[in-house]
Amino acid sequence: MHSWCLLSTLALISSVAAIPAASSVASAPASTPTVPYASDDPNYPLWNDTSDITPEPIRGSLGATVIGPQNVQLDLQNTDALAPPTTDSGDVQNFKWPFSLSHNRLQTGGWARQQNVESMAVATALAGVDMRLEAGAIREMHWHNDGEWAYVLKGDLRVSCMTPDGQFYLGDVSAGDLWYFPAGYPHSIQAKNTTAEGAEFLLIFDSGSFSEDSTFLLTDWLAHVPKEVIAKNFQVDISAFDDIPSRELYIFPSTPPPLNIESDMVIPNDTPLAYTFPLSQVNSTNASGGSYKVVDSRLFPAATTVCAAEVIVEVGGMRFWHPTEPEWTYFISGSARITVYASSSNAATFDFLPGDIAYIPPSYGHYIENTGNTPLKFLEIFKSAIFQDVSLNQWLALTPPELVKAHLGVDDATIAKFSKVKQEVVGPSN
Repeated sequence: MHSWCLLSTLALISSVAAIPAASSVASAPASTPTVPYASDDPNYPLWNDTSDITPEPIRGSLGATVIGPQNVQLDLQNTDALAPPTTDSGDVQNFKWPFSLSHNRLQTGGWARQQNVESMAVATALAGVDMRLEAGAIREMHWHNDGEWAYVLKGDLRVSCMTPDGQFYLGDVSAGDLWYFPAGYPHSIQAKNTTAEGAEFLLIFDSGSFSEDSTFLLTDWLAHVPKEVIAKNFQVDISAFDDIPSRELYIFPSTPPPLNIESDMVIPNDTPLAYTFPLSQVNSTNASGGSYKVVDSRLFPAATTVCAAEVIVEVGGMRFWHPTEPEWTYFISGSARITVYASSSNAATFDFLPGDIAYIPPSYGHYIENTGNTPLKFLEIFKSAIFQDVSLNQWLALTPPELVKAHLGVDDATIAKFSKVKQEVVGPSN
């Protein structure tokens, strides 16, 4: 036997021999850990995007200064990437993407930029597009293979869609409202002129590989069909199509729609479901650390593949849980911090500002903390018909106390403070 094997065997025998009898096991001090206690270091963020410093990758006695080139602006925005908390460990796929790094597609009348699996490899189930339309501008009539869920960031829009059964829906949405178009349903989006600047909105697709540059467009389709075939389809003279575009329009300026939606209808809406939802008119549910609105297929029946929560976390507040479905999170205002736990001792922390995206795979434990001095507002968007998550607080509160104490070494007074009711948002600790 090799000497190291012999030493290991002797050590194992010594350990076994040292185990006390069953009666003395029961009286062993509860404070004796199986493994060392976790560090008491709270690992606060060391700076933020407004700090007047040159950030360095140093936390306590760890790290060293930067002596080569440095992008100070990015390092200021990403304190927990440059100087990560000591709880970070292992290898976690990048789960942050700023729309500011997305290549923008500029058009007459607006623009669009996207995030999909090509820009953030971990985001396999959901993709997003940030789109801007000037007043009257149109995102042309089109369809695609994936379901589309949308949230209006600012402005007013008129949207339309048609079902495969030939039913038609026309609806108006404003800031904070939603729409959903199932896969394959042809639809259109146009900014109204109720505000001079038009509108901006988020589009979320239920596939991480979705590309906004690969949708099926009305103009692109007809530009690649012989005109005599088009004329035959509509039973008109071929000259009627002398002025159709030679290539796609995508986003283009146009006359704003009439303010009275009924005057814009060819037929009254006859779809069995509404494809818009006035989330802006739903009252928020207040919590100890903020407020939230949840919308899923129970409230918005048309949205069968995507659901969401609009969350506001007050200064010092947070959410702490894990989702049961893929989660795409978009930050609207404030600043945030997320640590993702990916099992097997793998964890990573990133910081987020308005316009940033976080993507959390199913079952990854994580929190979202307000690290700024203003309210934090964000959207949690899930690939699911029903909104579900698991609260760490509630889980531990409903588990037998002795079992929790055996795991975490906390006392009864601490356990008594755990909430038996799910708390979507919690405030700062006392």
